[in-house]
Amino acid sequence: MAEEEPKHHHSLFHHHKEEEEEENQGPVDYEKEEKHHKHFEHLAEGAAAAAGAYALHEKHKEKKDPEHAHKHQIEEEILATAAVAAGGLAFHEKHERKEDKEAEDKAEGKHHHHLF
Repeated sequence: MAEEEPKHHHSLFHHHKEEEEEENQGPVDYEKEEKHHKHFEHLAEGAAAAAGAYALHEKHKEKKDPEHAHKHQIEEEILATAAVAAGGLAFHEKHERKEDKEAEDKAEGKHHHHLF
């Protein structure tokens, strides 16, 4: 009988150790990481603006189309939620970019002293 390989359970929220080890090999390119987070931050800002604008459009349609007002109200609320979520993602990416910048400075020997 041949030995069976252990089964890997795939999950959305857990990384495999092998994948993490592959990512952690070699020096970190902080400039690439910072550029990546900046790009995602700008995408999230655009998504927040688009969802917010479309939510306002649905609010306008709600007033103009009283027959389907409830449908437009639900769509407006969903879009407003999406706009808030995209804004949260933009904030998260900005924070990640700041952390990468601090890690780069620390790796280069620059230290920032925070007094407060």
